[in-house]
Amino acid sequence: MAVLLHRLGHSAYRHRKLVLGIWLFVLAALITCVGIFGGKLDDRFSVPGTESQRALDSLSKTLPEASGASAQIVFTAPEGHRVTEATYTAAIAQSVAEAKKAPQVSGVVDPQSSGAVSADRTTAIVQIHYPVQTAEVRTSSVDAIQDAARAAETDGLRTSVGGSVFNSKGVHIGPSEIIGVAVALLVLVVTFGSLLVAGMALLPALIGVAAGLAGLLALAPAVSISSTAVTLALMLGLAVGIDYVLFILSRHRQQLARGADPKESVALAVGTAGSAVVFAGATVIIALAALSVIGIPFLTTMGLGAAGAVLIAVLAAITLVPAIAGFAGARLAPKPGSRAARRAADAEGSADTEGSADAEGSTDVERVTGRTTLGTRWTKLVIAKPLLTVLAVAGVLVTLMLPAADLRLALPDNGSAPHASTQRTAYDTIDDKFGPGFNGPLLVLAETNDGTAAASSQVGAQVAEKLRTLKEVKAVLPPEPTSDPTQSVITVLPDSGPDSVRTDRLVREIREAAPELRVTTGASIAVTGTTAVNIDVSNRLSDSLLPFVAIVVGLSLLLLMIVFRSLVIPVKAAVGFLLSVGASLGLVVAVFQWGWLADVLGVPHSGPVVSFLPIILIGVLFGLAMDYEVFLVSGMREEWAHTGRARQSVVDGARHSVRVVTAAALIMFTVFAGFFPLDDSLIKPIAFALAVGVAIDAFAVRMTLVPAVIALAGRGAWWLPGWLDRILPDLDVEGSSLQKAASVGAVASAAPGDHKEPERVS
Repeated sequence: MAVLLHRLGHSAYRHRKLVLGIWLFVLAALITCVGIFGGKLDDRFSVPGTESQRALDSLSKTLPEASGASAQIVFTAPEGHRVTEATYTAAIAQSVAEAKKAPQVSGVVDPQSSGAVSADRTTAIVQIHYPVQTAEVRTSSVDAIQDAARAAETDGLRTSVGGSVFNSKGVHIGPSEIIGVAVALLVLVVTFGSLLVAGMALLPALIGVAAGLAGLLALAPAVSISSTAVTLALMLGLAVGIDYVLFILSRHRQQLARGADPKESVALAVGTAGSAVVFAGATVIIALAALSVIGIPFLTTMGLGAAGAVLIAVLAAITLVPAIAGFAGARLAPKPGSRAARRAADAEGSADTEGSADAEGSTDVERVTGRTTLGTRWTKLVIAKPLLTVLAVAGVLVTLMLPAADLRLALPDNGSAPHASTQRTAYDTIDDKFGPGFNGPLLVLAETNDGTAAASSQVGAQVAEKLRTLKEVKAVLPPEPTSDPTQSVITVLPDSGPDSVRTDRLVREIREAAPELRVTTGASIAVTGTTAVNIDVSNRLSDSLLPFVAIVVGLSLLLLMIVFRSLVIPVKAAVGFLLSVGASLGLVVAVFQWGWLADVLGVPHSGPVVSFLPIILIGVLFGLAMDYEVFLVSGMREEWAHTGRARQSVVDGARHSVRVVTAAALIMFTVFAGFFPLDDSLIKPIAFALAVGVAIDAFAVRMTLVPAVIALAGRGAWWLPGWLDRILPDLDVEGSSLQKAASVGAVASAAPGDHKEPERVS
């Protein structure tokens, strides 16, 4: 792979105008497709094959308003007044009349007809139904509902609007994301010591992100794509895109500082660092694509969309970077005497020196130059007492994991919206005046074999009577007929909110009562509605969590065993990965579920964690953890193979990779953190989890725990049974064979068509 990437780097450098032109043409074509054919995003969450989804699909044909989108106008009378007063009833009637004129609305139910007036007569609700899903509701219709609500605000009457049509949707790009990119640019400037180089590092990443995002949006007319999938693809594409460019460009600059020819240098950088980029990107792509095995369409789209963004980021790194470097030529080389030039000289001296370390662990290079890198100082501190380091880091991470034992999963609703939003006001008012169950009603579809409407109505009444006896039920509304005479729909108001454990328990109790109801009434029942669908989605994701973890951990063990030819390294990496995920989930539970520091961090609602967050976190963090693992440990392995000194190889191997990994982790953190301020109940916790996950994995696990464990294991860290070594393929991820060939001039002198795969350097 290294030799193929080396050729690709050469070709991209030579044909830089063509490569850049192709990328810009593809980007322009994708943007044009989005502008011409751009479809709407679909934020529906469904699990095909579940009881709730089958019943909802049936109702979409026989009673569309029950399965379609909905809106609510909540009227609140001023203190000392009631909504039943003549002035306010007239205003509400006028609002109902205006709402009926809104586009796409199929029905409006006034408070008098539905009985949706609070016990103290201070609050009333107008229910608005649509025959289509939320994604298909036009903006003009939502605006008309808001106008109808505002028209009723007379004589102190207050209104707020809510319902599924006011759920958050759309891709959010605002000041916080721009600040995140600006901080990433600052990190690049500090890392490279040059604004020109930092800008050139950012350009390929931004082109790749734009192409990935435009490509995903271009598929919206043909594939159901959620706004969360687009935002996640943007978040990941931006983070990994900058990181991958950083890895390749930093290697290129280091080689230029040693006097390498620009064309050969960028080709070698693509062949070596680019190999690690391709491996790291492949692990992220595999983990994200594995989300499709869970069998939930919206999660499959989310995973494949994010995987596509990562794939394009990898392609941009290995093709655009050498092309853009070709335009810059030797100007990318560090200035003589600069810190970047001195670091490159130290790296060259370290690579060419085999001298032993002194009593303090200083190498020959350090004694001659008098310079010790921050990475060296940190690694020496970490491995000074490796057992103490391992126990301390593991103890802290296990402590952070403890809240994760209380993890509860659910899909967010308007109760998770920002406090200042109108949908949150409506939700809280309904919760206070009507009870939490009014925000999450359950629909029970009763079907009988008797094809008459009278028989169906009688059976529906019997089922409703039975449902009223269940413990967690607050109220049961009269059965409602559908266009199918064998069906009736019963609305059940739980005694608890839609994300409560008690509501989940009520759904199970109704389903457990189904066989008895079938015997006594002759009707088959199914629990459905938005609340039941969300519960089924969360339960499916909970059940899939452990198998998905097993797949990811097993994959990490196999991949790292192939890369590092070791047993200790993969086990240590897998355990570290689990500690990172567990600590991240623990912090998520503490902040978003328990409400710790919620006010300080601007978290609007404490409750169950977004149901697909753990799986997204595992998939993304797995790839990033493997990324950092390869860049850090490969250097240590090369030193071990070169010198045979187990402890010193940890220090020498981490000497320069620590700086690059630190910069990469800081960029990842700032990009993910830039999405945290969004007032989006789906994206905010995901951004938080990914930001803290990257920080924990990079700084606590990879740069602290990993060196300590390797130093503690000594020579045993690099042991692999001979029989296993023979059957495992050799990936040569860091391109060590290519570097060996380059060091003797083999690659530089060979014609492009005469390259042969060099032997692996063990």
